[in-house]
Amino acid sequence: MSENMAHHLQIGPEDVAGNGDRGRFFLLPGSPARARRIADHFSDLVVRENTRRHDVYLGTLQDGDLEVDVATVGTGMGCPSIGIVVTELLRIGARRLLRVGTAGSLQPDHVHLGDLVVATAAVRDEGTSDALAPRDVPAVAHPDWIAALAAAARRRGEAAHTFLGVVHTKDSMYGREFPDGPLFEQNASYMAMLRGLGVLATEMESSHLFMLAAVHSANITPLAECSASAAAVKAGAVYAIVGTEEGFAPADLARAVEERMIQVGITAAIELARMELG
Repeated sequence: MSENMAHHLQIGPEDVAGNGDRGRFFLLPGSPARARRIADHFSDLVVRENTRRHDVYLGTLQDGDLEVDVATVGTGMGCPSIGIVVTELLRIGARRLLRVGTAGSLQPDHVHLGDLVVATAAVRDEGTSDALAPRDVPAVAHPDWIAALAAAARRRGEAAHTFLGVVHTKDSMYGREFPDGPLFEQNASYMAMLRGLGVLATEMESSHLFMLAAVHSANITPLAECSASAAAVKAGAVYAIVGTEEGFAPADLARAVEERMIQVGITAAIELARMELG
């Protein structure tokens, strides 16, 4: 395989090219099935099949006179898996990355099943990003994605059910989030501390995604230029709330909120493209 090819994804630079010199906007769910559902919204669909089930779907979104080159691929679950997928995308030229995932609420009195959360930053309660930077370095979403997602939520009529704030990224669902085993008390206390700090939701990928964007971005520019910078790696995340500390949402509710999240993510890609292209 050529050194210019992504080893695990089995695609090359030509597959991520688009939108001038910005590259395709990648929507990144964990599930291969959700990637297929996202791709159903694309025009001019092309599929790059993958032996590891990381099929890459290429297409376009049309909004009036604007056409946006987009793609989606399932990253698998957890930071190690998204780390492989996103690193390979970055190495072949991807620069606009949006996580579209599911999460559990940490604020059940306010953030309910069926709501959406836009991540502004992520608690680095995982070990994968330690290979990139010490814990002192924060994992933050790109402000352009935050603005685009907020605008998309309003445009889709989701503003009353969408929250912006910090999320929690963990390695262990059945341990940290649903405490079990000999560290039960420590894990329960840690999660209670996050709730007390106003952390909105818990998930398994955002912090490493945001750190990868920071490591690979060459965007040191003044405000007047940063939106136009093709060199910048911009990473964001939007989550469908499908769980609480009590457990998981029924399948029909989970699928419905996932579809609303997909719609917001797709609309956010269009909003970001309009921001960048003026």
